[in-house]
Amino acid sequence: MGIETNEADEAWMRHALRLAQRAEALGEVPVGAVIVKGDRCIAEAWNSPIATHDPSAHAEILVIREAGKQLQNYRLIDTTLYVTLEPCVMCMGAIVHARIGRLVFGARDEKRGAVCSVMNLASAPFLNHKVDWSGGVMETICSGMLKDFFKARR
Repeated sequence: MGIETNEADEAWMRHALRLAQRAEALGEVPVGAVIVKGDRCIAEAWNSPIATHDPSAHAEILVIREAGKQLQNYRLIDTTLYVTLEPCVMCMGAIVHARIGRLVFGARDEKRGAVCSVMNLASAPFLNHKVDWSGGVMETICSGMLKDFFKARR
């Protein structure tokens, strides 16, 4: 279920937005992600499937991989993932398996969102981990960046 946000959530989402701008500058869909433990950023990433020739190179997957290396553990317990777009099914699977405690996202994805828009994998009864989440943090800015990106490509 959705959780309340705070000022720190907006600060970390601004960080994720700066990473999304990096993705956009490289011709990638502008999505950025940050993983925080306590009050410290332990990993950051942005979408890179085009540059890496890897369809799984979503910002969330890349940031989870980096956080695992930083913590020397595939379990990312007591961490928060900030991402500018609601995660897809693939990314929600990784978030659950990594045992991320909290997810905060910006724009909702009405076509592919697997947190609350199309599916609700954050608390699916068949999964062995429930993810606390909050959506819509700085949603206007996050969704505007995505809309502008796709508008420019058409």
